[in-house]
Amino acid sequence: MASFFNALGLFNSGPHRFGHRAIGELVVPNAALNPVQPGSIAAGPLELVIVVAGRLTATTETALWTLRDAIAAQLTDPPVVASLVDHHGRTWTGMSFVRFEPLEPSGGQGAGRTDRGRVRSIAYRATFVKFL
Repeated sequence: MASFFNALGLFNSGPHRFGHRAIGELVVPNAALNPVQPGSIAAGPLELVIVVAGRLTATTETALWTLRDAIAAQLTDPPVVASLVDHHGRTWTGMSFVRFEPLEPSGGQGAGRTDRGRVRSIAYRATFVKFL
């Protein structure tokens, strides 16, 4: 099964995986509000953050830029709010696409570098938030 955001298969050109950031309560140390007050307070629920990480792949540089442009078109101000569906059919509704980061696999310089071989590819991380 393919994955989708806003009914578009933005990440289906290559391997990708879904994950989420911490869930639960935002805990703030009382010292942040009053330096002499011990303890901490629960400030409310954390926003749901889903992260998609993978590689965009295409047979030509032009096709790879077409994939990037389709993703960039979904990054608007205010953010597009739509359903996010992973490749197992899990659906998150009301998600906002807030960030797309080309990555350097080794963690070094040159983030967004295009790898060449039989196919062109670029590693990425995309972030979606369900704002409270």
